[in-house]
Formats: sequence, C-alpha cells, structure tokens
Amino acid sequence: MSVIAEVRIPPNDFELGQILDLDEASAIELETLVPSGDVTVPLFWVYEPVEDGFLATVERYPTVNNVTEVDVFEDRTLFRLDWDASQDHLLGCILDHEGQILGATGTSEGWDFEIRFSRRESLSQYRTCCEDAHISLEIISVYNPTNPGAGPWYGLSKPQREALMLAVRMGYYDIPRGCTTEELADELEISDQAVTERLRRAIGAFTRHALITPEPEP
Repeated sequence: MSVIAEVRIPPNDFELGQILDLDEASAIELETLVPSGDVTVPLFWVYEPVEDGFLATVERYPTVNNVTEVDVFEDRTLFRLDWDASQDHLLGCILDHEGQILGATGTSEGWDFEIRFSRRESLSQYRTCCEDAHISLEIISVYNPTNPGAGPWYGLSKPQREALMLAVRMGYYDIPRGCTTEELADELEISDQAVTERLRRAIGAFTRHALITPEPEP
C-alpha cells in the first residue's frame, strides 16, 4: 500500500536546490519533471518578476546546459531547465526507491517535497539513502492516500491546516473576499507566495483524502 511523505530539505543538501538559488528568487515551485533521454528536465515557476541575477546564477552552474523561459506572467515565470541530473543524490534516492515527486516548493524556509512511495518500506529505504548521502531530511508528515481518515487532519500538515483555517476565518474564500493573501502572510509571518502555495497544497491534500474515492487495488 502506497504512502505519501512530506519532507523538508535544506537547499544546499541537493544539487537542484543549489542550482535554483533562493537568494535570487522569493519562491520556486517545481511544476513537473519531464524525462528527456538520459536526463530529467524540470519545469519550475519562479514567483515575482525574475531578476537577471537569477538566470545568470543558474546558467553558471557546471551541470546546467541551458535554462529557457516557457511562459511569462505578471507575478511568475515558468522555466525549463536542461541539466545533468546524475549528480543529484536526492533525486537518485527518490527514483531508486520507487518514489514519485508530486510537488516541490522552495522558499527561504527550505524545500518542501511531497513524494509518493509504493510501500512504506521504500520510504524507510529512501530515508537511509538520504542519510548515507549526507542529506538532512525533516519528515513533516506521512499518510496513506487510500485511507481518508489517516492522520488527524486528512493528510494536512500542521502549517497547511493553520493556513487553511486562518483563510476561512478571515473570509479569504468569501465573496467578496474578506482578506488578501498579503494579510494572511502578515498573520502567519511568511511571504505572500508561501501563503499561496501552502493553501494550494492544503486544498489538494484535503481533496485527495476527504473527497476522492480511491480505486481498488488490483
């Protein structure tokens, strides 16, 4: 039976975190990992207008071949990164132990990954692999996606539950809105982008655990 783990990792502990330097960006959200030949090509969002220093830092990294803009909006830009992922031990540990990255977001607090493993033993092996590679790993939550009642809050981590409940109390989902993400950010003492991402992941987690009926295992 599969499990989903939410983990936090310091940016300097894995190569992709070092490449996507958060000193030059307020928040980064991994959109997807696209297999391309022998490499893994990330698509990722960078929030707020992108400074030239961010692209220059990424392009200077030894394993990066190219970084290109895919879509540009007022508050965020989607990039495609062409790089050699073979040196990233974190991604290697995930793939070697049947892991699937469901989402990843980098902020000043670190990188938060949501990873699905086919069985709990694979998660344990993944943790051991990270320890052997000297990757610091903080487990935020672990839950079973096929059991809506697993965990105290339907798969929500404590920060996600806090943000979602505050948003409801302050009327963020009312029509008209009773508050803005900036006001929520002030209350939670995090960035506006971090609030937006936290709410998005909270709604996704709650929907998967409370509303979606799992398909029977073969």
